[in-house]
Amino acid sequence: MRVIRCDGSSEAVRDLDGAVRAMLAGGEAVVPLGPGQAPPLQDPGTGQAVVGTSGSSGTHKWVQLSAAALSASATATHARLGGAGAWLLALPTHHVAGLQILVRTALAGCRPAMVNLHAGFDPAAFNAAARRLISENGRCYTALVPTQLGRLLDADPEPLAGFDAVLLGGAPTPEHLLRRARTAGVVVVTTYGMTETAGGCVYDGWPLDGTRVRLDRDGTVELAGPTLATGYLDAQRATAQAFHDGWFRTCDLGQFDSQGRLRVLGRADDVIVTGGLNVAPADVEAVLTSLPGVAAACVVGVPDPEWGERVTAAVIPADPAHPPDPRALRAAARHRLTGAQLPKEIVLFDALPLRGVGKPDRQAVRSLLTARTS
Repeated sequence: MRVIRCDGSSEAVRDLDGAVRAMLAGGEAVVPLGPGQAPPLQDPGTGQAVVGTSGSSGTHKWVQLSAAALSASATATHARLGGAGAWLLALPTHHVAGLQILVRTALAGCRPAMVNLHAGFDPAAFNAAARRLISENGRCYTALVPTQLGRLLDADPEPLAGFDAVLLGGAPTPEHLLRRARTAGVVVVTTYGMTETAGGCVYDGWPLDGTRVRLDRDGTVELAGPTLATGYLDAQRATAQAFHDGWFRTCDLGQFDSQGRLRVLGRADDVIVTGGLNVAPADVEAVLTSLPGVAAACVVGVPDPEWGERVTAAVIPADPAHPPDPRALRAAARHRLTGAQLPKEIVLFDALPLRGVGKPDRQAVRSLLTARTS
Protein backbone atom coordinates (compact mmCIF):
# COMPACT_ATOMS: atom_id res chain seq x y z
CA MET A 1 0.00 0.00 0.00
CA ARG A 2 1.12 3.54 -0.67
CA VAL A 3 0.89 5.82 2.35
CA ILE A 4 0.70 9.57 1.65
CA ARG A 5 1.04 12.03 4.51
CA CYS A 6 -1.38 14.86 3.80
CA ASP A 7 -0.19 18.09 5.38
CA GLY A 8 -2.22 20.46 3.20
CA SER A 9 0.71 21.41 1.03
CA SER A 10 0.61 21.44 -2.76
CA GLU A 11 3.43 18.87 -2.86
CA ALA A 12 1.43 16.39 -0.76
CA VAL A 13 -1.65 16.89 -2.94
CA ARG A 14 0.37 16.20 -6.09
CA ASP A 15 1.79 13.01 -4.56
CA LEU A 16 -1.67 11.82 -3.54
CA ASP A 17 -3.13 12.75 -6.93
CA GLY A 18 -0.62 10.54 -8.69
CA ALA A 19 -1.24 7.69 -6.25
CA VAL A 20 -5.02 7.96 -6.69
CA ARG A 21 -4.75 7.82 -10.47
CA ALA A 22 -2.59 4.71 -10.23
CA MET A 23 -5.02 3.12 -7.76
CA LEU A 24 -8.00 3.79 -10.03
CA ALA A 25 -6.13 1.95 -12.77
CA GLY A 26 -5.70 -1.11 -10.54
CA GLY A 27 -2.51 -0.14 -8.76
CA GLU A 28 -1.60 -0.45 -5.11
CA ALA A 29 -3.95 0.76 -2.41
CA VAL A 30 -3.73 4.37 -1.25
CA VAL A 31 -3.82 5.46 2.38
CA PRO A 32 -4.02 9.26 2.91
CA LEU A 33 -2.91 10.13 6.43
CA GLY A 34 -3.78 13.27 8.35
CA PRO A 35 -1.55 14.94 10.92
CA GLY A 36 -0.67 12.59 13.76
CA GLN A 37 -2.32 9.55 12.17
CA ALA A 38 -0.51 6.22 12.06
CA PRO A 39 -1.07 3.97 9.04
CA PRO A 40 -3.18 0.81 9.35
CA LEU A 41 -1.27 -2.37 10.14
CA GLN A 42 -3.02 -4.49 7.51
CA ASP A 43 -2.20 -4.19 3.81
CA PRO A 44 -5.52 -3.84 1.93
CA GLY A 45 -4.13 -4.98 -1.42
CA THR A 46 -4.76 -3.16 -4.70
CA GLY A 47 -7.44 -1.05 -6.36
CA GLN A 48 -8.79 0.73 -3.32
CA ALA A 49 -8.35 3.61 -0.93
CA VAL A 50 -8.32 3.25 2.83
CA VAL A 51 -9.65 6.38 4.51
CA GLY A 52 -9.96 7.12 8.22
CA THR A 53 -13.27 8.26 9.66
CA SER A 54 -13.47 11.44 11.71
CA GLY A 55 -14.17 9.45 14.86
CA SER A 56 -17.59 10.98 15.50
CA SER A 57 -18.80 7.70 17.00
CA GLY A 58 -15.89 7.76 19.43
CA THR A 59 -13.81 5.14 17.58
CA HIS A 60 -11.56 5.80 14.61
CA LYS A 61 -12.10 3.31 11.79
CA TRP A 62 -10.29 2.60 8.52
CA VAL A 63 -12.82 2.42 5.70
CA GLN A 64 -12.08 0.36 2.60
CA LEU A 65 -13.32 2.05 -0.58
CA SER A 66 -12.91 0.23 -3.86
CA ALA A 67 -11.93 2.03 -7.04
CA ALA A 68 -15.36 1.09 -8.38
CA ALA A 69 -17.16 2.73 -5.44
CA LEU A 70 -15.08 5.90 -5.69
CA SER A 71 -15.65 6.06 -9.45
CA ALA A 72 -19.39 5.45 -9.07
CA SER A 73 -19.61 8.36 -6.64
CA ALA A 74 -17.68 10.70 -8.92
CA THR A 75 -19.73 9.71 -11.96
CA ALA A 76 -23.03 10.19 -10.12
CA THR A 77 -21.89 13.58 -8.83
CA HIS A 78 -21.06 14.85 -12.31
CA ALA A 79 -24.35 13.49 -13.65
CA ARG A 80 -26.29 15.39 -10.96
CA LEU A 81 -24.34 18.62 -11.45
CA GLY A 82 -24.71 18.70 -15.23
CA GLY A 83 -21.48 17.18 -16.49
CA ALA A 84 -17.81 16.68 -15.73
CA GLY A 85 -15.73 19.76 -15.06
CA ALA A 86 -12.68 21.24 -13.40
CA TRP A 87 -12.46 21.30 -9.59
CA LEU A 88 -10.83 23.58 -7.05
CA LEU A 89 -9.60 21.59 -4.06
CA ALA A 90 -9.92 23.43 -0.74
CA LEU A 91 -10.56 20.51 1.64
CA PRO A 92 -8.11 18.23 3.46
CA THR A 93 -7.35 15.21 1.31
CA HIS A 94 -7.13 12.75 4.21
CA HIS A 95 -10.92 13.09 4.46
CA VAL A 96 -13.12 11.52 1.82
CA ALA A 97 -14.58 14.84 0.61
CA GLY A 98 -11.14 16.09 -0.38
CA LEU A 99 -10.06 12.73 -1.78
CA GLN A 100 -13.15 12.60 -3.99
CA ILE A 101 -12.14 15.81 -5.74
CA LEU A 102 -8.99 14.03 -6.90
CA VAL A 103 -11.10 11.11 -8.14
CA ARG A 104 -13.49 13.40 -10.01
CA THR A 105 -10.72 15.30 -11.74
CA ALA A 106 -8.99 12.06 -12.70
CA LEU A 107 -12.17 10.74 -14.32
CA ALA A 108 -12.76 14.12 -15.98
CA GLY A 109 -9.31 13.95 -17.56
CA CYS A 110 -7.89 17.03 -15.88
CA ARG A 111 -5.73 18.01 -12.92
CA PRO A 112 -7.14 19.62 -9.77
CA ALA A 113 -6.59 23.25 -9.03
CA MET A 114 -5.73 23.60 -5.37
CA VAL A 115 -5.49 25.93 -2.43
CA ASN A 116 -2.46 25.36 -0.22
CA LEU A 117 -3.89 24.48 3.21
CA HIS A 118 -0.58 23.90 4.98
CA ALA A 119 -0.97 27.12 7.00
CA GLY A 120 -4.78 26.98 7.11
CA PHE A 121 -7.60 28.15 4.86
CA ASP A 122 -7.05 31.59 3.32
CA PRO A 123 -10.07 33.17 1.57
CA ALA A 124 -7.83 35.47 -0.50
CA ALA A 125 -5.84 32.51 -1.82
CA PHE A 126 -9.06 30.63 -2.58
CA ASN A 127 -10.52 33.55 -4.51
CA ALA A 128 -7.34 34.03 -6.53
CA ALA A 129 -7.31 30.33 -7.46
CA ALA A 130 -11.04 30.40 -8.24
CA ARG A 131 -10.66 33.31 -10.65
CA ARG A 132 -7.82 31.54 -12.49
CA LEU A 133 -9.72 28.26 -12.74
CA ILE A 134 -12.96 29.83 -13.96
CA SER A 135 -11.21 31.98 -16.56
CA GLU A 136 -9.40 28.98 -18.05
CA ASN A 137 -12.11 26.29 -18.04
CA GLY A 138 -15.69 25.49 -18.94
CA ARG A 139 -17.68 23.89 -16.13
CA CYS A 140 -16.09 24.49 -12.73
CA TYR A 141 -16.90 23.20 -9.26
CA THR A 142 -15.63 23.29 -5.70
CA ALA A 143 -16.56 21.79 -2.35
CA LEU A 144 -16.56 23.52 1.03
CA VAL A 145 -17.67 23.20 4.64
CA PRO A 146 -20.01 25.83 6.13
CA THR A 147 -17.23 27.64 8.00
CA GLN A 148 -15.33 28.17 4.76
CA LEU A 149 -18.46 29.37 2.97
CA GLY A 150 -19.10 31.96 5.66
CA ARG A 151 -15.55 33.28 5.49
CA LEU A 152 -15.66 33.53 1.70
CA LEU A 153 -18.97 35.39 1.77
CA ASP A 154 -17.46 37.82 4.27
CA ALA A 155 -14.39 38.36 2.08
CA ASP A 156 -15.84 38.52 -1.45
CA PRO A 157 -18.66 36.30 -2.78
CA GLU A 158 -18.06 37.19 -6.46
CA PRO A 159 -15.60 34.34 -7.25
CA LEU A 160 -17.89 31.76 -5.63
CA ALA A 161 -20.74 32.89 -7.85
CA GLY A 162 -18.64 31.92 -10.87
CA PHE A 163 -18.75 28.19 -10.07
CA ASP A 164 -21.40 26.02 -11.71
CA ALA A 165 -21.94 24.43 -8.30
CA VAL A 166 -20.50 24.63 -4.80
CA LEU A 167 -20.94 21.42 -2.83
CA LEU A 168 -21.47 22.06 0.86
CA GLY A 169 -21.17 19.32 3.44
CA GLY A 170 -19.28 18.11 6.47
CA ALA A 171 -21.67 19.72 8.95
CA PRO A 172 -25.24 21.05 9.06
CA THR A 173 -25.57 24.41 7.36
CA PRO A 174 -27.57 27.22 8.99
CA GLU A 175 -30.45 28.39 6.82
CA HIS A 176 -29.34 32.00 7.06
CA LEU A 177 -25.98 31.06 5.56
CA LEU A 178 -27.65 29.26 2.66
CA ARG A 179 -29.93 32.24 2.02
CA ARG A 180 -27.01 34.61 2.11
CA ALA A 181 -25.02 32.52 -0.37
CA ARG A 182 -27.89 32.09 -2.79
CA THR A 183 -28.73 35.79 -2.61
CA ALA A 184 -25.12 36.42 -3.69
CA GLY A 185 -25.66 34.18 -6.74
CA VAL A 186 -23.79 31.15 -5.41
CA VAL A 187 -25.18 27.80 -6.61
CA VAL A 188 -25.00 25.88 -3.34
CA VAL A 189 -25.73 22.14 -3.29
CA THR A 190 -25.99 20.65 0.20
CA THR A 191 -24.64 17.13 0.52
CA TYR A 192 -25.13 14.26 2.93
CA GLY A 193 -22.92 11.23 3.13
CA MET A 194 -19.93 9.82 4.95
CA THR A 195 -16.69 7.99 4.41
CA GLU A 196 -18.58 4.69 4.18
CA THR A 197 -20.54 5.99 1.15
CA ALA A 198 -17.47 7.40 -0.63
CA GLY A 199 -18.61 10.90 0.30
CA GLY A 200 -21.87 12.69 -0.34
CA CYS A 201 -24.57 10.47 -1.83
CA VAL A 202 -27.66 12.61 -1.14
CA TYR A 203 -27.73 16.10 -2.69
CA ASP A 204 -30.27 18.67 -1.53
CA GLY A 205 -32.19 15.84 0.08
CA TRP A 206 -32.36 13.66 -3.05
CA PRO A 207 -30.18 10.53 -3.52
CA LEU A 208 -27.73 10.43 -6.38
CA ASP A 209 -28.38 8.01 -9.23
CA GLY A 210 -27.97 4.46 -7.94
CA THR A 211 -28.23 5.40 -4.26
CA ARG A 212 -31.18 4.12 -2.24
CA VAL A 213 -32.33 5.55 1.08
CA ARG A 214 -34.64 4.08 3.70
CA LEU A 215 -35.47 4.63 7.38
CA ASP A 216 -35.75 1.84 9.90
CA ARG A 217 -38.44 1.71 12.57
CA ASP A 218 -36.44 4.04 14.82
CA GLY A 219 -35.91 6.56 12.02
CA THR A 220 -32.26 5.64 11.47
CA VAL A 221 -31.02 6.38 7.95
CA GLU A 222 -29.85 3.40 5.91
CA LEU A 223 -28.13 3.68 2.53
CA ALA A 224 -27.43 1.31 -0.35
CA GLY A 225 -25.88 1.56 -3.79
CA PRO A 226 -22.66 1.25 -5.77
CA THR A 227 -20.77 3.82 -3.68
CA LEU A 228 -20.77 1.76 -0.47
CA ALA A 229 -17.49 0.77 1.14
CA THR A 230 -16.57 -2.90 1.31
CA GLY A 231 -16.21 -2.59 5.08
CA TYR A 232 -13.73 -1.64 7.77
CA LEU A 233 -10.15 -2.79 7.48
CA ASP A 234 -9.34 -5.51 10.03
CA ALA A 235 -12.62 -4.92 11.90
CA GLN A 236 -14.97 -7.76 11.05
CA ARG A 237 -17.35 -7.18 13.95
CA ALA A 238 -17.80 -3.48 13.15
CA THR A 239 -18.29 -4.36 9.47
CA ALA A 240 -20.98 -6.93 10.29
CA GLN A 241 -22.83 -4.44 12.51
CA ALA A 242 -22.86 -1.63 9.93
CA PHE A 243 -23.09 -3.46 6.60
CA HIS A 244 -25.82 -6.00 5.96
CA ASP A 245 -27.50 -7.32 2.80
CA GLY A 246 -26.13 -4.49 0.68
CA TRP A 247 -27.22 -1.74 3.10
CA PHE A 248 -25.17 0.50 5.37
CA ARG A 249 -26.74 1.50 8.67
CA THR A 250 -25.71 5.04 9.57
CA CYS A 251 -25.79 6.56 13.04
CA ASP A 252 -28.09 9.36 11.85
CA LEU A 253 -31.78 9.93 12.32
CA GLY A 254 -33.85 11.24 9.43
CA GLN A 255 -37.30 11.84 8.07
CA PHE A 256 -38.87 12.27 4.64
CA ASP A 257 -40.85 15.39 3.86
CA SER A 258 -44.12 15.42 1.94
CA GLN A 259 -42.22 15.32 -1.36
CA GLY A 260 -39.99 12.42 -0.34
CA ARG A 261 -36.91 14.55 0.32
CA LEU A 262 -34.60 13.32 3.08
CA ARG A 263 -34.05 15.57 6.08
CA VAL A 264 -31.26 14.50 8.41
CA LEU A 265 -32.01 15.27 12.05
CA GLY A 266 -28.57 14.46 13.41
CA ARG A 267 -26.83 11.53 15.02
CA ALA A 268 -28.99 9.18 17.05
CA ASP A 269 -26.59 9.38 19.99
CA ASP A 270 -26.84 13.19 19.94
CA VAL A 271 -30.57 13.12 20.74
CA ILE A 272 -31.21 14.74 24.12
CA VAL A 273 -33.58 12.98 26.52
CA THR A 274 -34.97 15.61 28.85
CA GLY A 275 -37.85 14.89 31.20
CA GLY A 276 -38.56 11.69 29.26
CA LEU A 277 -38.91 13.53 25.92
CA ASN A 278 -36.55 13.29 22.94
CA VAL A 279 -35.10 16.51 21.52
CA ALA A 280 -33.17 16.56 18.23
CA PRO A 281 -30.40 19.18 18.50
CA ALA A 282 -30.69 20.04 14.79
CA ASP A 283 -34.24 21.37 15.27
CA VAL A 284 -33.15 23.68 18.07
CA GLU A 285 -30.01 24.80 16.24
CA ALA A 286 -32.04 25.68 13.15
CA VAL A 287 -34.17 28.07 15.20
CA LEU A 288 -31.25 29.62 17.06
CA THR A 289 -29.19 30.27 13.92
CA SER A 290 -32.16 31.98 12.30
CA LEU A 291 -32.20 34.63 15.04
CA PRO A 292 -30.45 37.99 14.53
CA GLY A 293 -26.92 38.13 15.85
CA VAL A 294 -26.28 34.36 15.80
CA ALA A 295 -23.59 32.95 13.51
CA ALA A 296 -23.62 29.34 14.73
CA ALA A 297 -25.02 27.17 17.50
CA CYS A 298 -24.37 23.77 19.02
CA VAL A 299 -27.04 22.26 21.26
CA VAL A 300 -26.21 19.46 23.69
CA GLY A 301 -27.62 17.76 26.75
CA VAL A 302 -25.90 18.55 30.04
CA PRO A 303 -26.46 16.15 32.98
CA ASP A 304 -29.23 17.36 35.25
CA PRO A 305 -30.54 15.71 38.46
CA GLU A 306 -34.15 16.72 37.75
CA TRP A 307 -34.48 16.47 33.96
CA GLY A 308 -31.91 13.76 33.24
CA GLU A 309 -30.40 16.04 30.61
CA ARG A 310 -30.76 19.81 30.36
CA VAL A 311 -30.99 21.27 26.86
CA THR A 312 -28.13 23.78 26.65
CA ALA A 313 -26.92 25.84 23.70
CA ALA A 314 -23.49 27.17 22.85
CA VAL A 315 -23.91 30.16 20.54
CA ILE A 316 -21.34 32.01 18.41
CA PRO A 317 -22.18 35.71 17.92
CA ALA A 318 -22.24 37.03 14.36
CA ASP A 319 -20.52 40.17 15.65
CA PRO A 320 -18.31 39.47 18.69
CA ALA A 321 -18.15 43.20 19.40
CA HIS A 322 -21.93 43.33 19.77
CA PRO A 323 -23.05 39.90 20.99
CA PRO A 324 -26.75 39.13 21.43
CA ASP A 325 -28.28 38.90 24.89
CA PRO A 326 -28.77 35.18 25.73
CA ARG A 327 -32.00 36.04 27.58
CA ALA A 328 -33.36 37.80 24.49
CA LEU A 329 -32.40 34.85 22.30
CA ARG A 330 -34.20 32.46 24.63
CA ALA A 331 -37.29 34.67 24.65
CA ALA A 332 -37.32 34.83 20.84
CA ALA A 333 -36.80 31.08 20.49
CA ARG A 334 -39.67 30.38 22.91
CA HIS A 335 -42.19 31.28 20.18
CA ARG A 336 -40.86 28.58 17.82
CA LEU A 337 -39.81 25.76 20.12
CA THR A 338 -41.68 23.44 22.43
CA GLY A 339 -41.08 23.57 26.15
CA ALA A 340 -38.82 20.51 25.97
CA GLN A 341 -36.82 21.96 23.07
CA LEU A 342 -36.27 25.41 24.55
CA PRO A 343 -32.71 25.63 25.92
CA LYS A 344 -32.60 26.02 29.66
CA GLU A 345 -29.44 28.05 29.15
CA ILE A 346 -27.70 29.78 26.24
CA VAL A 347 -23.96 30.37 26.61
CA LEU A 348 -21.93 32.60 24.30
CA PHE A 349 -18.71 31.11 22.91
CA ASP A 350 -15.96 32.78 20.89
CA ALA A 351 -15.66 29.66 18.71
CA LEU A 352 -16.89 26.08 18.67
CA PRO A 353 -14.40 23.22 19.02
CA LEU A 354 -14.34 21.30 15.73
CA ARG A 355 -13.40 17.85 14.52
CA GLY A 356 -13.15 16.24 11.11
CA VAL A 357 -14.01 18.55 8.24
CA GLY A 358 -15.47 21.46 10.19
CA LYS A 359 -17.97 19.50 12.27
CA PRO A 360 -18.82 20.81 15.74
CA ASP A 361 -17.28 18.58 18.39
CA ARG A 362 -20.39 17.97 20.47
CA GLN A 363 -18.56 15.95 23.10
CA ALA A 364 -16.10 18.79 23.63
CA VAL A 365 -18.93 21.34 23.83
CA ARG A 366 -20.78 19.11 26.29
CA SER A 367 -17.67 18.80 28.44
CA LEU A 368 -17.11 22.55 28.45
CA LEU A 369 -20.71 23.30 29.41
CA THR A 370 -20.80 20.55 32.03
CA ALA A 371 -17.59 21.86 33.62
CA ARG A 372 -19.03 25.35 33.59
CA THR A 373 -22.18 24.38 35.46
CA SER A 374 -20.37 22.18 37.98
